[in-house]
Amino acid sequence: MKYLVSACLAGHSCSYDGLPRTCAVVERLVREGRAVPVCPECLGGLPVPRPASEIQGGTGVDVLEGRARVVNCKGEDVTGAFIRGARAVLEIARNHGIRAAILKARSPSCGYGRIYDGSFSGKVKTGHGVTAALLVESGFQIFTEEDVEKEWPAHGAGWPGENVIV
Repeated sequence: MKYLVSACLAGHSCSYDGLPRTCAVVERLVREGRAVPVCPECLGGLPVPRPASEIQGGTGVDVLEGRARVVNCKGEDVTGAFIRGARAVLEIARNHGIRAAILKARSPSCGYGRIYDGSFSGKVKTGHGVTAALLVESGFQIFTEEDVEKEWPAHGAGWPGENVIV
């Protein structure tokens, strides 16, 4: 099984602050050719580094439906870039026949289950980031680096989703 992975987890310096968020399991999957790294924010046209962004007025689902927006810490609306990036990621996944992803926890793009609350205070709320929401809506199985670091075996056997037919 092949995974889509947040590029920052694969060691790419593409996070908002220009630093990687390296995850050894994800790096190994990429090295073995079992994962395709993507950065939705870069694919959406945002630079590295860039001001931190958070979803305000809802979650990634709300952003995709036009009820919420993504704003950076300077007050600039960057919603369009987040939506463009999410759509680009979905297209890449489809081109590679991928149906599962390992994404950066709490990110306004990639967060799955919990994201920052939009106040830039470090508080979190329930919900998905924009890309994660689009992937979930499209039937993807999603994990975060926190899932893989805690629960997946170090030797790489028995990866979640490998016996799932999607």
